[in-house]
Amino acid sequence: MLVVMQAHASAEDIRRVCDKIESLGYRAHSIPGAERTAIGITGNKGEVEPGTLDEMPGVQEVIRVTKPYKLVSRDMKEDNTVVSFPGTDATFGGPGLAIVAGPCAIESREQAFAVAERVQRAGAQFFRGGAYKPRTSPYSFQGLEEEALKIMAAIRDQFGLKIVTEAIDSESLELVEEYADVVQIGARNMQNFSLLKRAGRGRKPVLLKRGMSATLEEFLMAAEYVMSEGNYNVILCERGVRTFADHTRNTLDLSLIPAVQRLSHLPIVVDPSHGTGKRNKVTPLSRAAVAVGADGLLIEVHCDPDKALSDGMQSLYPDQFDELMVQVRQIAPVVGRIVAGSGVGAISGASAR
Repeated sequence: MLVVMQAHASAEDIRRVCDKIESLGYRAHSIPGAERTAIGITGNKGEVEPGTLDEMPGVQEVIRVTKPYKLVSRDMKEDNTVVSFPGTDATFGGPGLAIVAGPCAIESREQAFAVAERVQRAGAQFFRGGAYKPRTSPYSFQGLEEEALKIMAAIRDQFGLKIVTEAIDSESLELVEEYADVVQIGARNMQNFSLLKRAGRGRKPVLLKRGMSATLEEFLMAAEYVMSEGNYNVILCERGVRTFADHTRNTLDLSLIPAVQRLSHLPIVVDPSHGTGKRNKVTPLSRAAVAVGADGLLIEVHCDPDKALSDGMQSLYPDQFDELMVQVRQIAPVVGRIVAGSGVGAISGASAR
C-alpha cells in the first residue's frame, strides 16, 4: 500500500501517519518527492484497510500497489531520485552524468594515485577500485583489503574524488562503510539477501550491480531488499549478462536503461568495462550508454593494463579515458545532460597522443 500525502501536509501530519502505520504492526517508509511526500507500507501480508488512514489529516489518498517491488517503483515516487554528496556537486541522477573511474583492483599506493590523478584531471568525480576481489579462481589476486581502503581514503583527501568500492560480505561491509562514500554490491552478490539487508541498514549509498543472468524484475527486487531496510539511496548498475555470445565477455544490455527508467525512480549507470571485457569496446559502448539515457558510467582505467593484477584486458589507458571524456562531453548535451569539469585535461591528454 501507498499513502500519498497532500502537497500542503505538515511534518506533523506525516509523522502521525507513520506512527499509525507502525502501530498497526507494519513499517512506514516516508520518501519526499518534488511536490508531496509518499509513505510506503511494507510488512503487511495482505491489503491494509484504507479507512484507518485515508481520513487522517494531510492524507490525499491510499493506493494499492500491485507490483512486487513497492519502494523502488514510480508508483511510490514519480520524480527521479538523485543521490547527492554534501560539499560537492557530484550526484547520481539529475542533469549531471556521474563518471566513476579507476582500476579494477588497488595494487599499490603508487598505482592507485597515478590513476586517480589522471581520471580526476579528465573530469571523473568518483574513484573506483577494488579492495576485496571475489575472483573465479581462489588463486587469483584477492585484493589488499583494508590497506586498499586506506589508500582510497587518501586519494579522496588529495584529489576530492568520492570513493566507490565493493563489499563482499557483512564483515567487509563494516570496513567499506567506514572508508568509502558508496558501497558497491557486485553481480555475484545481487541476490545475497542477507548482505542486501545489511547494506539497507547502513546509511551509505549503495551501488547495486545486476546479476549475471538477472531479469529486470529480479534486479528491481534486489534493490527493494535494500530499500525495505530504510536505505533509499540506491543506484542501479547494468554490467552485462551472460549469453551465448563469445565475442565479448558479457552482453551489455542497454535496453535495460529505458526499461528501468519507465518502472523505477532510481538512477541507473552502466559499466561497459565488465559489460564487454574488451578494451576496444569500452569507448563505443560508453557513447551508446550516454545516448540511451544512462545516469553515469563506471570505467576501468590502468596506467599499465598489461601488468594489471585484475581485468587488464578491459581497462583503458589514461589517454584513452581522456578521449572517452571528450566524446562523452559532446554527446551529453544532445540528451540534456552535463558533465562536470572543464575538460582541459581531457583535451590536452587526447592531443598529446
